[in-house]
Amino acid sequence: MTEILLFVAGLLGGAVNSLAGGGSFIVFPALLFAGVPPVLANASNTYAALPGYASGAVGYWKAMGQYRDKLIVYGLVAAVFGYLGAELLLVVSDEQFSKVVPWLMTFAVALFIFGNQLNAALKARSGGGRGMQALGSVLLLVLLAAVCTYGGFFNAGLGILLLAFLAMAGMTDIHAMNGLKLYVSSIVALVAVLRFAFNDRIDWYHGSIALVGVTIGGYVAARLAQYIPRDWIRIGVIVYGIGMTGYFFWSAYA
Repeated sequence: MTEILLFVAGLLGGAVNSLAGGGSFIVFPALLFAGVPPVLANASNTYAALPGYASGAVGYWKAMGQYRDKLIVYGLVAAVFGYLGAELLLVVSDEQFSKVVPWLMTFAVALFIFGNQLNAALKARSGGGRGMQALGSVLLLVLLAAVCTYGGFFNAGLGILLLAFLAMAGMTDIHAMNGLKLYVSSIVALVAVLRFAFNDRIDWYHGSIALVGVTIGGYVAARLAQYIPRDWIRIGVIVYGIGMTGYFFWSAYA
């Protein structure tokens, strides 16, 4: 039953990622319910998400052409600070992480709910590269470093934060932004997974079952996307995410 639970959670998580985002809200709790300790479950969730990030980045490679000059800098920041976020996770005990999870979930769910409004507001204020001029390159890179550190520590909500950063940097092409988002996410996830693996902090068995489900679910959903109402999926993810957040608060503090 544990294997079936994880595979189905992976299918649903991969499908949700393709259609609306927020698949980590399904896969991460499923790993916890399967008996994987909290820190291990978080690391394993990042491992399960990695192939989807990488394949998505490849798919958007042409769309990213206009921003090729940023790939090296963004990639270096993602590698260094994604690693830092993973390092921070490794010094947190399961008990401490269990206390932090509800707050991280609250933050991630809030980002999921209000991310579109946040991105729209930032785009309106930063069109034509003016955001880069107003804030300065260094300040934007500091923001990217903070986002990548968060992503290395806790994967859920990373994509929304990266879209907000790219909007603040003055980008408006959603296809290029999605490509850069997935490119940075894949590097953050890769260095985090390597760091977790070195310390034996990934449950390869349970994580791989979820990974297979995520890969299949993402592919099938992408092929059937035109037949599935995206808004229904989004509402379902929000309701589920709020429910899981409430459950984690109850488990940690009741």
